[in-house]
Amino acid sequence: MEHHQYEQQVLHDLRAWQEQMLRRPTLVNQLAARFQKKVNSFIPEKVHKGITTTLRQMIKAVLFGAKITSRPPVSYSSLQAQEAAVIERIEFYKKTAAAEGGITGAGGILLGLADFPLLLSLKLKLLFEICSLSGFDVRDYRERVYLLHIFQLAFSSHQHRREVYLQMVDWETQKQHLPEDINEFDWRTFQQEYRDYIDLAKMAQLVPIIGAPVGAIANYMLLQKLGTTALNAYRMRYKETLHLPASTSANS
Repeated sequence: MEHHQYEQQVLHDLRAWQEQMLRRPTLVNQLAARFQKKVNSFIPEKVHKGITTTLRQMIKAVLFGAKITSRPPVSYSSLQAQEAAVIERIEFYKKTAAAEGGITGAGGILLGLADFPLLLSLKLKLLFEICSLSGFDVRDYRERVYLLHIFQLAFSSHQHRREVYLQMVDWETQKQHLPEDINEFDWRTFQQEYRDYIDLAKMAQLVPIIGAPVGAIANYMLLQKLGTTALNAYRMRYKETLHLPASTSANS
């Protein structure tokens, strides 16, 4: 496809995605959220606490640790070439996550629980690669905060997703107001939203016999969702460099 045509198609697809991010929760969404809370109430508190602690420690260590190992920003001749590289990495991580989920799912509860930090690590690595391939420097603290927003956008309820999206619009301006101390970040909401999002699919992975196929499929789909969200988040940055207006009005 000719570069100009590809760019026009990307902007068209981005508009549709932005409208989806701004859509208000439907009655079905609200009922699903209530059902999720009910399911969570049956899960032992020690499991919840373990996941929450792991989530906070891993993300803070990887995203905000002193030693960040990642490739430098990559420059491509066209948006089409850049996105081809991004999509290739998304496919790689989807297959890797599916294989890992199948193995841990087949191992029962102990290995199933081990899947949480393993899957989280794959998600963060994918985000780092997409950031670099999109031409941004992941060593920049503010770019890592943007990755944290992408993470939230992919794994949050409809209402919270809308709030996060609005925080990402015009990031070049938004990032000037970031807290100096990352501990000021709203970790509690972040953990709860992520945990609620993945619990329903991932808890079935702990069940004997069905754990392996459930783990493989769930991991594959979760990486697909994260990859698609990141792809569009960086399309939004690209659009802003063209000085085109971003979608910030909500649909009723």
